[in-house]
Amino acid sequence: MSQAEPHLQEVPFPILEEFEDAGPLVGILIGSESDRELIEPAVEELNERAISNELQVLSAHRDPRGVAEYGSTAALRGVRVIIAGAGMSAALPGAVAAYTELPVIGVPLTSSKSAAGGLDSILAIVQMPPGVPVACVSLNGARNAAILAAKILAQGGGYPGTPSPPPLTA
Repeated sequence: MSQAEPHLQEVPFPILEEFEDAGPLVGILIGSESDRELIEPAVEELNERAISNELQVLSAHRDPRGVAEYGSTAALRGVRVIIAGAGMSAALPGAVAAYTELPVIGVPLTSSKSAAGGLDSILAIVQMPPGVPVACVSLNGARNAAILAAKILAQGGGYPGTPSPPPLTA
């Protein structure tokens, strides 16, 4: 580039600078603040394993754009697995899965408004349409979701540039 073309000088993209730092490996979403207590075992399990994580409250019904933005930008921020806990209609896991290529683990949660003791949220998570896969753990199975996330990460789904695990031998 010559001195005569100052308009072609490289301009830093400040929006991309925020992605230079490694973000959390696991993103945890809940649809309501009232779900925090039920998802807390996932946070505790990940912390015990020294796996970085973040917890955000995003409702698929009250903030669908926020869910779409989270899902579509999670990988850019370093997230490698998403855990989404939801009760009743349990739309959150499927909604975030529609906007990301990352693995999504759904945690069906009970609430005082749940039908049949949480069966509504279980069915909502396991009955995903073709092309929008969501793994489903047990009812209120936040700890199992964290363990599954750790197993997914152990397969080489960590930060880019981290070594893959050695191949299994018979």
